[in-house]
Amino acid sequence: MTEDNNNKAAGAKPRPERQVRTGLTSTGARKASAKSNRSRAREFALQALYQHLVGRNDPTDIDHFTRDLAGFHKADAAHYDALLHGAIEGAEQLDALIRPLLDRKFEEISPIEHAVMWIGVYEFQHCLDVPWRVVLNECIELAKEFGGTDGHKYVNAVLNGLAPQLRAAEVEADRSSGKARP
Repeated sequence: MTEDNNNKAAGAKPRPERQVRTGLTSTGARKASAKSNRSRAREFALQALYQHLVGRNDPTDIDHFTRDLAGFHKADAAHYDALLHGAIEGAEQLDALIRPLLDRKFEEISPIEHAVMWIGVYEFQHCLDVPWRVVLNECIELAKEFGGTDGHKYVNAVLNGLAPQLRAAEVEADRSSGKARP
């Protein structure tokens, strides 16, 4: 008899099948070991922007606090700086771009999704070395990992709507080649 047959005969529950290591957690989020230093920078920026949106804390205080968090040394500090300070300084402009694509007031948007959208719009505008599809996917991943159940769908819709406006040539090139989703 095999071990599973022995377990069945004895009334024991069969063992669950082993999970294949794919770089994903059971929830579908990327494991920490599979994340790039830029992905980590986005995570820390998200946490810092959340503190700004919810607590209205001073950006310098938020920055010092965030840099002391475990694992920050593995993040791209320059990218984190750009996202945190760029999003806070450009908040009104970022919100002005996001607002027309919302179906509700900003006050009704989760601060996580709001911060993720700031990151996405900021990267679309200022981080031209990051392809628009990477920006979109990274923001969806952030929303999946830190946001509400379907928050990533909302983030996807808003950023997908802004991509053709903010990265027109890149999106059009992808459309022409059959790669683009919008």
